Formats: sequence, C-alpha cells, structure tokens
Amino acid sequence: MKSLQKITPCLWFNGQAEAAVQFYTDIFPASQTGLVLHYGEQDADIHRQPPGSVLAISFTLDGQSFTALNAGPEFQFTPAVSFQINCETQDEVDHYWDRLSDGGEPEAQQCGWLKDRYGLSWQVVPTIMLEMLSSSDHAAAQRAMHAMMGMKKLDIQQLKRAYAG
Repeated sequence: MKSLQKITPCLWFNGQAEAAVQFYTDIFPASQTGLVLHYGEQDADIHRQPPGSVLAISFTLDGQSFTALNAGPEFQFTPAVSFQINCETQDEVDHYWDRLSDGGEPEAQQCGWLKDRYGLSWQVVPTIMLEMLSSSDHAAAQRAMHAMMGMKKLDIQQLKRAYAG
C-alpha cells in the first residue's frame, strides 16, 4: 500500500463528493482519484445514507492529497478555511480563477479569494504578491497592498504598476 501523506485535508460534502472530486481533478494538473469507499447496510440507521452510496473518495490535486466525505448536511464550508493556489503567471491566475469560480461566488470575495460551486474557499494568488508585500520598500509594499485590496481576481500587471508607484 502506498504511504499516506502525514496530514490530509478531509472535505465534508452533502452527497456531492463524487461531483466535487471530478470538478477539482479536471482543473488541477497531475490530479487523480484514488480509493472510493461506499456505505454499507450495517449502521444505516446511524449514517442515514443509502447502502452502496459513496462514503469517501481519496484524491490528489497537483500532488496534494485530500479526502472527500459524503456525510450529510450538518456542516458547511466557511471562508475560515481556504486553500491557497500560488500562481507564477497571469495565465495561471486566470485559469484557476475562471475554472474554480464557474458556478461559484467570485464576486462575494476580495483579494484573490473566491468561493466555488460547493462553497469551498480558495485564494488564487500570484507568487510575486508575497515578494511585493515583504519588500523592504515599505511604501511600495503598501501601494501593492492597497491595489490588492481593491481587486477581486488579482491582476499581476496592475499590482506591479501599483508597486512601482
């Protein structure tokens, strides 16, 4: 058996785990679906899921392991937990932003954050943003921060122009 990642985020869904895993693995490169577990008849009065329906699916997104769990409506995602995608180019920013926001809520968030169609929050961030914000030129860093605060999807060229003054 393949060794497991030490920490694996488990995402709680209400019957949408299969669709969500397909959605995410279609977006990220080097992604795949792994083990699929199903609910059995035993303890159906406890889990309240149809026997044979999907319980959990392991999957990887660009090398990061996850588990999707179909566990009912009791819990929902909140922006208190999000996944950050570090992007080298504007094409990458555009790809992840456009694909993940399809059917979601891109306009409900700011600063590169979006909520996908399943309610999961993502941060689509150009890697240069960290360089700008951690610059020893504090005035330039503040200009970049101010520009970022006014954006939904981050625009690398606008951020660079703000940083440069």
